[in-house]
Amino acid sequence: MQLLPLAEAIATHVRDGQSVALEGFTHLIPFAAGHEIIRQRRRGLHLIRMTPDILYDQMVGMGCASQLTFSWAGNPGVGSLHRVRDAVEHDWPGPLTLHEFTHAQMAVAYQAGASAMPCAIMRAHAPTDLALLPHPATRQLTCPFSGVALEAVPALNPDVTILHAQQIDAEGNILIRGIVGAAKEAAMAARCLLVTVEEQVERFDAGMNAVVLPAWVVSCASVVPGGAHPSYAHGYYPRDNAFCQAWDDIARERESFLGWMRRHVQGSRDHADLLRSLGVAA
Repeated sequence: MQLLPLAEAIATHVRDGQSVALEGFTHLIPFAAGHEIIRQRRRGLHLIRMTPDILYDQMVGMGCASQLTFSWAGNPGVGSLHRVRDAVEHDWPGPLTLHEFTHAQMAVAYQAGASAMPCAIMRAHAPTDLALLPHPATRQLTCPFSGVALEAVPALNPDVTILHAQQIDAEGNILIRGIVGAAKEAAMAARCLLVTVEEQVERFDAGMNAVVLPAWVVSCASVVPGGAHPSYAHGYYPRDNAFCQAWDDIARERESFLGWMRRHVQGSRDHADLLRSLGVAA
């Protein structure tokens, strides 16, 4: 496990054309890492995330992605992702191929990847419109023992998974508290794991329901206070709901979107500089 500045970590481990999962379920979304990928102008990425929200809207709108694997996309509590929608409907700034799943399918796909299985098997429940897609991502089968209808979901094994967490200890272990989402499974399924953290400590107290990712799973870590903003980090800062509401107007038109990104992301040296430009204390 290496401890590197974030810019060096992204430059070393994230390459054009890779599949990259930036996970975090409402909580601990790795915005700082996503912004650094934008600054370094990565292209042709296959982005993976259970719930693409503002971060992926920004990455798609800045031309980082050619594919998106997801289970729900939107600005939580506000509405559509205008940049993702523009890419799908008008190929701006480039075409975006979608691979859509349900939440449950994405969850078991990560589990399969983490278990070195080629696919996951789950019960086939009520049909959805996903089955009507020209090339459905899942396959139907029958249990050879019970005759029950089942569904096979291909495993997810991202080239790189990127997470944000609360702490890293002196041995390189990572601590996540609060809503975990698919963080653990996405970490174990990846070929390379990058983690940004709020702080480095000598040792941490992993209380009940905490997740500890051992150092041997982690390829590289970076200390980035405030690295999840505008999402929240349990025990450190709340979700910036005002920003999420403001984003709807910012992203609605291409010029206002590009102006904001050029000023606050491309125009910032790093995440601390970006937070200062927004008037947010790290």
